[in-house]
Amino acid sequence: MEQFLTFGIVGLTTAAVYAVIGSGLVLTYVTTGVFNFAHGAAGMLAAFCYWQFTVGWGWPVPVALAVVLLVLAPGFGLAVERVLMRPVQHLGEAERLVMTVALLSGAIAAARWIWDPNVPRPLQTFFADRDALHLGPATVTWHQALTMTVAVAVAAGLWFLLNRTRAGTEMRATVDDPALARLTGADPTRAGRTAWILGTQLAAIGGILIAPTVALDASQLSLLIVSAYTAAVFGRLRSLPLTFLGAVVVGCLESYLTGYLPQNDYLPGLRLAAPALLLFLALLFFRNPRLRHREHRLVQVPAPSLRGTPVFAAATVVFALVLATTLGEADLVTYGPIFSLGIVALSYVPLAGYAGQISLCQLSMAGIGAVVWGHLGSHGQLWALAAAIAVSAAAGALVALPALRFSGVYLALGTAAFAVVLDRWIFTLPSFDVLGMRIAFFDQGSVNAVGPSLFGQHLNSASELTVVAAVCLGLASLGVAWLRRSGFGRRLIALRDSEAAYATLGGNLLVAKVAVFALSAGIAGLGGALYGMQQQAVTADQFSLIAGLPIFLVAVIGGLGAVGNGLFAGTAYIGPNILIGLASWTQNIVSVLPALAGMGLGHSPQGLISRLRSQWEPLGRDRIALPALLAALALGWALRLTDLINGWTLLLGSLAVAYALRAWAAARRAPEAAPDVPVEWWGVRRPWRPQDREVLARATAGS
Repeated sequence: MEQFLTFGIVGLTTAAVYAVIGSGLVLTYVTTGVFNFAHGAAGMLAAFCYWQFTVGWGWPVPVALAVVLLVLAPGFGLAVERVLMRPVQHLGEAERLVMTVALLSGAIAAARWIWDPNVPRPLQTFFADRDALHLGPATVTWHQALTMTVAVAVAAGLWFLLNRTRAGTEMRATVDDPALARLTGADPTRAGRTAWILGTQLAAIGGILIAPTVALDASQLSLLIVSAYTAAVFGRLRSLPLTFLGAVVVGCLESYLTGYLPQNDYLPGLRLAAPALLLFLALLFFRNPRLRHREHRLVQVPAPSLRGTPVFAAATVVFALVLATTLGEADLVTYGPIFSLGIVALSYVPLAGYAGQISLCQLSMAGIGAVVWGHLGSHGQLWALAAAIAVSAAAGALVALPALRFSGVYLALGTAAFAVVLDRWIFTLPSFDVLGMRIAFFDQGSVNAVGPSLFGQHLNSASELTVVAAVCLGLASLGVAWLRRSGFGRRLIALRDSEAAYATLGGNLLVAKVAVFALSAGIAGLGGALYGMQQQAVTADQFSLIAGLPIFLVAVIGGLGAVGNGLFAGTAYIGPNILIGLASWTQNIVSVLPALAGMGLGHSPQGLISRLRSQWEPLGRDRIALPALLAALALGWALRLTDLINGWTLLLGSLAVAYALRAWAAARRAPEAAPDVPVEWWGVRRPWRPQDREVLARATAGS
C-alpha cells in the first residue's frame, strides 16, 4: 500500500505539471483558434534559461524566476503573436498549424545550438534542503507539494479570469465571433495577445517545475507536450476542468506503469509511449467537437502538363548523373539523399496537397520501409524493395482507418502520436516470433542495408545508388503527376474541398482515405529503403518525429500541390550542408534554416515552386537562351570531368550563366497587352491589383 501511495503522489505531481501546461494550451486555442504545437518548446526554453541563470551564472532563484516568468516568457509570447501568428491569422488552419510546427522545430534547433546537448545540466528541486512531509505512510517532498499547489492556483486563477473579469469575457467572445465582439467594444487583437502571453507563461511554469525531475534535453522536454496534448484532448480543447482530469489520468498512468509494469525487454518503451497511445485512443473514442476558426483557404492544384513532367523527370536523372560523376564517394554519402529524402517529401503531395490530409508520420513510414529492406533485402533482391513498399503502404492504411474520425488539428495530433509510439516503443523492440515468423525492427541498434541487384549487377557504390534514387524519384514524380490528371486524383481534390460534399455526392470516404494514405506511405517507404541503401546502416533516431519535422516544413514551403516538390524539398533540405563543408561552425545555422523558412510561409502561402516557375518561365520558353544554357552546362560538365575546373567553379559558373540568361530572356520577352476585362470580372479573369480599390472608389464617388 505504501508503494501504491508513493507512486500515486509521483503521478499527481507529474499530473500537476501536465495540467499547468495543458491549461495554457487550451487557453491559447479557445482564444485565438490556433493549436500551438510549439507550446512545449516554450516551456523547454524557459527551463534552459532558468538553468542558465541559476546554475550557469549563479543568480538567486527568486531573481531567475522573476526574469524568466515576468520578462522572457511574456516577451516570447508577445513576439510569437506579433511576428509569427498575426500575419498568418487570415490564412487557413493548415497554414497556422505549419507555423507552430516550424516554431517547434526552430526552438529545438536553437536550444541545441545554444546549450551543447552532450553536456549534462542537472537542476536542483525547489526546497531540496527541507525535510519531506509525511502523510501517513506516504512521503511528499516540498517540490511535489509546491507543484500541486501551483496547479491548484492556476486552475483557480484561470477560472476567475475567464468567468469573472472583463478581459476573460473578451477573450471568450473573440473566438466565437471576432466581428461581433469588436462591435461591442472588445479588441480581438488585445485578447489574442493576452492569451499568447498567459499561455507562454503557463508553459514556462510547467517547464521549470518538471525540469529537475527529468533530463534537461531539448527534444525530451519539448515532447513532454504530448502528455499535455492528451490532457487537452480530454478537455476537447475547451474545458479546463476536463483538461485537469485528463492530466491526472496521464500522470498516474505513467507513474503506475513505472512501478508495476513487468520487467522484460519488450515493455520499457510502453511506459514512454503511454501518453501518445492514450492521446491516440482519446482522439479515437472521444467525440471531437467542431474545430474553432476552421475556415478553408484552398490553394489551387493545377494539373501537371503532359510535356513538362517527363522533361522534369529526365532533368532529375541528369542532375543525379552530374552529381555522381563530379563528387567523390564521401560527398555523395552527404548529398545523395537529395533524391531518397526527396521521395519521402514527395509522399506529402498526394496526401496533403491533393487530399488535404495532414500527416506528421511520413518519415516513420520511411523508417518502416528501411527496416523491411534491411532485413529482407540483405542480398539486394528487388522483390524486397516491393515488400518494403507494400509493408509501408499497409502501415499507412492502418493509420487511415482511425483517421476517418480525425480532421485538421486532430489528424495532425493523431499522426504525431502514431509517430511517437513508433519512436519510443515499436522501433526499440527486440526481435520476436509471431506464428513462427521472425519479426524484427531496429533490434535495439542499427539495421544494415545494401544496394539492389539489377540485371546481375550489384549496385553498392554511392554514385550508383545516387542514380538509382534519382530514377526512382523521377518515376515517382511521373506517377504522382498521372494521379493528379486521373479520375481518382480529381476525387481526391473534391475530398480536400469538402468531405461532407464528397460523401453526399456518392464518394466513399473510407476507400478514398485508405487508398491515399496507403499510396503516400508506400512512396515514403520507397524513399526510406533507398535512404537506408545510401547510408548503409540506419538507426531508429533517423526516423523520429523530431527528425521528420524539417522535411515536412520544407515540403510545405515548396508547395504541397507541386509535382516538383520532391526534388525541391530534397535539394533544399540537403543542399545547405554545403555550408558545413566550408565551415563546421555553420552546422547549427543549417539546422535552424528549415524552421526559419517555415516561419516565412505567410509571405508565400502558395509555395515557392510556383513562384520559381513563374520567374524561370521566360528562360524555359526562349528558343535561344535555353539552348545556350544547356550548352553552357554541358561544357562545364565536360570541363569538370577532365579536371580542368573544380566543383566550385562548375557550381558558381552554372549559377552565374543561368541567372544572366534568365535576365536576358525576360528582357527579350515582349510585354503582352493586357486584355480589357470588365470591372465585374476583376479578380477572376485577371489578378486583383492594389490600385483597383482606388479606381472603384473614385468611380463610385463620381457616380
